[in-house]
Amino acid sequence: MHSPGSPPRDGSSSSFATPLKRTGTHSRQQSDSRPDQKRTKLNSTSDQVVPRMSKVAGKRPEIVDLTKPPTAFQPHKGAKKLVIKNLRTTSRANDLEKYYDATRKELLEALQAIFEQKQPRQPLERLYRGVEDLCRHGASRELYETLRERCETYLKNDLQRSIVAEAGSSNVDTTIRSVFSYLDRSFLLSSKEFQQINDMAITLFRRTVFVASQPSSPSPGAKTLAGMCDLVDYDRRADARFDPALLRDSISMLHILNIYGKSFERRFLDASKKYFEEFANEQSSASLKVYISSCEKLIAREDYRCNAYNFDSTTKRQLMDDAHAILIDSYSEKLLDSGSIGKLLDENALDSMKALYDLLRLSGIQKRLRQPWEEYIREAGAAIVNDTSRGDEMVIRLLEFRRSLDLMIRDAFNRDDEFTYSMRQAFSSFINDRKVLSAWKTGTSKVGEMIAKYIDMLLRGGLKTIPKSLLSDAQDRVDAEQSGLASTGDEDAELDRQLDQALELFRFIEGKDVFEAFYKQDLARRLLMGRSASADAERSMLAKLKNECGSNFTHNLEQMFKDQQIARDEMASYKSWCEGTGQGKSSLDLNVSILSAAAWPTYPDTQLIIPEEVATQIERFQSYYTNKHTGRRLTWKHSLGHCVIKARFGKGPKELLVSAYQAVVLTLFNQIEDKPDGFLAYQQIAEGTGLSGPDLDRTLQSLACGKTRVLTKHPKGRDINSTDTFTVNKAFSDPKYRVKINQIQLKETKEENQETHERVAQDRQFECQAAIVRIMKSRKTMTHANLVAEVINQTKSRGAIEPSEIKKNIEK
Repeated sequence: MHSPGSPPRDGSSSSFATPLKRTGTHSRQQSDSRPDQKRTKLNSTSDQVVPRMSKVAGKRPEIVDLTKPPTAFQPHKGAKKLVIKNLRTTSRANDLEKYYDATRKELLEALQAIFEQKQPRQPLERLYRGVEDLCRHGASRELYETLRERCETYLKNDLQRSIVAEAGSSNVDTTIRSVFSYLDRSFLLSSKEFQQINDMAITLFRRTVFVASQPSSPSPGAKTLAGMCDLVDYDRRADARFDPALLRDSISMLHILNIYGKSFERRFLDASKKYFEEFANEQSSASLKVYISSCEKLIAREDYRCNAYNFDSTTKRQLMDDAHAILIDSYSEKLLDSGSIGKLLDENALDSMKALYDLLRLSGIQKRLRQPWEEYIREAGAAIVNDTSRGDEMVIRLLEFRRSLDLMIRDAFNRDDEFTYSMRQAFSSFINDRKVLSAWKTGTSKVGEMIAKYIDMLLRGGLKTIPKSLLSDAQDRVDAEQSGLASTGDEDAELDRQLDQALELFRFIEGKDVFEAFYKQDLARRLLMGRSASADAERSMLAKLKNECGSNFTHNLEQMFKDQQIARDEMASYKSWCEGTGQGKSSLDLNVSILSAAAWPTYPDTQLIIPEEVATQIERFQSYYTNKHTGRRLTWKHSLGHCVIKARFGKGPKELLVSAYQAVVLTLFNQIEDKPDGFLAYQQIAEGTGLSGPDLDRTLQSLACGKTRVLTKHPKGRDINSTDTFTVNKAFSDPKYRVKINQIQLKETKEENQETHERVAQDRQFECQAAIVRIMKSRKTMTHANLVAEVINQTKSRGAIEPSEIKKNIEK
């Protein structure tokens, strides 16, 4: 028999005991332990053994002996009739209903206590058992309705007043779910009609708090949403009233109540848009640098807040879209202003430019930055190449400018290839601008000349001649290693990289014939004077030029290197000949370089009165060479000669490394060595050396007015006059035994420079005429415009020619 106090486990409702069919002599069942019930004894009516016939279909009847004590229940073996003694004759239904009523009352009292934040009078376990009994009794629906009604009443009255008065924490939901968990797991879990307790509580709370009872009075939830927006505003304005924990919990509550998207998101986004518009309006009056920094910080804070306080991802995306549209798109004219961007680039503001690029990329308009970027490069580059007062620094300034732009692309523009392409387009534009020709009045590319001179400086002096700003940094070394190139930490590799940088500028030049002419002159001086810092660097540069411009461009340059090797072999043969003929050794060690006239630059012939001993050695070599090579003629270029002479001064002997002109002038003073007031006048030196004009002036100035003064000029001064006199500076001293006096051959005069440009321009005319004839012969008939266009196309690699010049050549 089931007692009302203990929950049945089979899910059925309670019922009275019924006769049991069971075999056995005596059977007893323990009654419920409740105090208001008595134990009932179940005794068999007879102790006699009653045999019973059992018949199973298909089998014969068999007799079952009931005298043996049973060991277990055996079906089909018959049963004894049981009689319940002392059985109550009154119905127990009333008792059960009283129990269920009492249980309902206890649950209602417990609910009220829970709502009042008090401990229920009954233990929670007994309350749980009561819920279970009611559910087994079939009162689940009734129990759910009662619970929902009481919760709704509590929410509308007590809790709502508490929320309005002062928000506080509560464990009401947890306690109720614990007490009614059996209802939740048994009846509500499989019910499609009713919500589970948690969902029901959330629905009631949402309906009570966030739905206004009257249209005129806002609900407590509306005030909560407004307060959450205020919290965000406090955070944006760095207000001390901001409570991060409260904002985080509030967002979580909205997610739990499932009203985040419907009630809060739109309100929050509208408030944010107003704030962004106010912020942009305030900051727009500031400089571009300040505006970029402010927008960058604002967007970073908004992104952090969305992640830190559990805002929905869709909210974050819409918030960022609004921020980009208001802060960036609406103020794109300010962000892309050429003048403001030019100032940032002049200041080399990497951080600001990176922030600007990132901001524009957020709205997908970073490509519009290319236009002010190109304008700045063209203007700044043109200012450098047109600065006639700093022509010697032109290439270094261009390379420093290019270096800063490369770093900007690498560190600020995320290595965007489009900005690299724009930079190259801008460089090509200002380097080949016609205004450059008018500024320098050379008629040909001044940039080509200066690039050739810069490469000459590198190949003569190495890395010590360039500023540190052009040297590789740590990131360049990393990039070089990743690309498989030689490490820039090595001096040779760094020099090779600097040559590559110069070659980058060379690629922009349309008129490469100017570069070729000046590079050829400088290479000749380096080879003849032995001034190359690295033979490997010379060969590397030649290979680069050949790869860039083809073998026709470097044919004469390669021949110059071959002539140097042939000259060394020729001098070895000459010395062997001298020893074989018994000429003997002379105090003068002569070294002659045989040059091919077609490959080397053209040098003027000068008349020089050389010392007799030197003249004898020259005649001997000329006799040897003409006998060996019939039909060849030697032309001596004394202006390129250099030698080492021994000199005696008051503080000791020295060896002077000088040019041939300087050596001839110094040897004249041997003639007046014994005279106490020995001096030579300007005119005497001119007659004794055969030099005159600028050549003599430059020679005397290098000996008497330079840094190393082995002669003394009277009167003192930096300029050489025809009335000056010169004496040996016997007080000359130098810590080195071999003293190198500034070699005038390495310095180019203005006349030589102008002559080179004129020669290049004249060669262009010849090339233009040759192209015209070549095109006319091949095409026979074509329009004048097409002929001009074809001539420009065929001659552009050597140098740009004006259409008017082409027209004149066509007429010729």
